[in-house]
Amino acid sequence: MSEISELQSRIATALDRIGAGVERLDSSAGAEPGDTSEVDALRAQLEEERTANAQLEERVRTIKDTQDGTVERLTSDVERLSNLLSTQEETVARLARANEELRKNNGELRKAISDGVAEPHLVNKAMMTELEALRVAQSADRAEIDAVLGELNAMIEAGQGKEAEDA
Repeated sequence: MSEISELQSRIATALDRIGAGVERLDSSAGAEPGDTSEVDALRAQLEEERTANAQLEERVRTIKDTQDGTVERLTSDVERLSNLLSTQEETVARLARANEELRKNNGELRKAISDGVAEPHLVNKAMMTELEALRVAQSADRAEIDAVLGELNAMIEAGQGKEAEDA
């Protein structure tokens, strides 16, 4: 990008010099009306330089637009992936808590059974904890499916965007 800026400034300087030369020749052309070939050559060079400058400016605009589009796309991807990651982290934390509670309740239930005491509330608590663990596992599966679908949608949109550019 700095090369393009440097080239632009060099071209602008050259255009200024050519313009000054043309003005000098125009003022001296009044003295020698028959010698216009040098003035015409300088004018042609000036026009060529202006064309080259316009082409460079267009290239710079195109590169900037491309970069802006890329930055916007990457920003939206980062935001989407950050949201997905936070959902995954939350689901994993819930699953870890449910599994810890299930292990704790199962340990208490094993102890009660080994002591020969049937504790119905421990069985109920273990069943409820296991149900919660299953719900959390289902939620984790759903979050994973949503992540896969989100990636597929992003890939489809990117593919459609490229098709539109190619058309």
